[in-house]
Amino acid sequence: MKILVQKFGGTSVSSRAMREHAINHIARAHEEGYAVVVVVSAMGRAGDPYATDTLLSLIPDEDKLTARDCDLLMSCGETISSVIFGAMLRARGFEVAVLSGAQAGIRTTSEFGDARIAEIDPARIKRELHSGQIVVVSGFQGLTVEGEITTLGRGGSDTTATALGVALDADYIDIFTDVDGIMTADPRIVDGAVRLDRVTYYEICNFAYQGAKVIHPRAVELAMQKNIPIRVRATGRTDLGTLVTSAPHQWEARHPQDRILTGVTHSANLTQVKVQHPLGRSGFQTQVFDAMAQAGISLDFFNVTPTEVVFTVPEGKADAAVSLLTQMGMIVATVPNVAKVAAVGAGIHGVPGVMARIVSALSAEEIEILQSADSNTTIWCLVHEADLIKAIRAIHHKFDLHSLGGM
Repeated sequence: MKILVQKFGGTSVSSRAMREHAINHIARAHEEGYAVVVVVSAMGRAGDPYATDTLLSLIPDEDKLTARDCDLLMSCGETISSVIFGAMLRARGFEVAVLSGAQAGIRTTSEFGDARIAEIDPARIKRELHSGQIVVVSGFQGLTVEGEITTLGRGGSDTTATALGVALDADYIDIFTDVDGIMTADPRIVDGAVRLDRVTYYEICNFAYQGAKVIHPRAVELAMQKNIPIRVRATGRTDLGTLVTSAPHQWEARHPQDRILTGVTHSANLTQVKVQHPLGRSGFQTQVFDAMAQAGISLDFFNVTPTEVVFTVPEGKADAAVSLLTQMGMIVATVPNVAKVAAVGAGIHGVPGVMARIVSALSAEEIEILQSADSNTTIWCLVHEADLIKAIRAIHHKFDLHSLGGM
C-alpha cells in the first residue's frame, strides 16, 4: 500500500474555497493510488473565528488559565477543523475517518504547550486505510500516558504530519502552505528570488532555524530519521513545489561549482550583548551562561574568548539580560537593532573563498559585519538592522542565486 501524508496549514483550510483546493489535492493523490492521511491545522490565523490565537483571546484573564486547561482549549481549533474537513470530503464522495491526535495513536510527553511525541501506535490509522478510508487527523495534539490532552508547540501540525509519515513508512509527506515552495530568499525582499525544486534536509533545517517559516525544523528532523521525502507545496497550485531529501542527485555532482549557496534567510529584532569581567579575569563565562539559563533567557550566535562573551538575544529580552549581568558586576555593552543574515548551502563545506565572497559583497555596500560564524552548511553575519535588506540582496546577487530556479 502506497501511503501519502498531506498536511494543510491554517491558511490552507481558512475558507471554503481554500478547503476545496485542498480536497482537490487529496482527490488527485487518491486517483494516483495513494492511501491518504490528512493532517489539518486550526482554520486561519489570529482574528479568524476558530484560529488558535482567537480561542485564547476568549479568556478574559489569562493568569487564571492553567497550562493544562490552555492545551484543552488550544486543541479545539484542530478538532473543529478536522471535523469540518472530513464532512467536506464525504460530500465529495469519499469514505472518511476523522481522528483526534489521541485516536490516531499519538502519545506525548507531559509538557503542556510544548509536548514532544514519545511514540505513535499507527494500528488504528492502518485499519482505516486498509478499509478504504481517507484518514483526517487533528494536528498539533496528542495524549499523555496519564490521559491528558497536550499540544505540540509552534509548528505542531508539521510535527504531527512528519511523525505519522515516519510511523506509517509513507512514500511522501506533503506540507501545503500559502507559498510556492522553498525560495532562494524572501521574494518580498529580493525581486530575483526563485523557487528551488530540491533542497537537502540540512539546508531546510537551517532555513527554518534562521527565520524562514515554511516548515518547522523539528518536523524535518523527524522525516530525516527515516529518509522520507517532504514536498513543500502551495495549496492553490498543482505543481509539486520543493522536494526535500537527503541528497538531490540531480545537482549533487555539480555542487562545488554550481550550487555553493542554496539561499539567504534572516532573523531580525535582535540585540547584541558583549560581556567582560570587571577585573579582566578568565573563567567568568560559566557565570554568564548559568545566569542566563536560570533566568530563562535563550542566547544565540555566541562567541567566547578568554576575556569576553558575545551573544544575541531577542530585543524583548535585552533589558532583562543587561540588568541581570550588571547586578553581577559585569561590564556590559549592547548594540540594539541588529539582524542575523544566514547564507545557507550544502555546497559550502570544503569550498575555499565562500566567506571572502560574502565579505566582498557586504563591503561593496558599506555594510559593517558585527559578528560572524559558520558551520558545514551555513555562514552567519550579524549586521545593523538598517542594512538587512541590502545585505540579503547583495549576497543573493553575488552568488547568482536567481539562476537556481529549477535546480
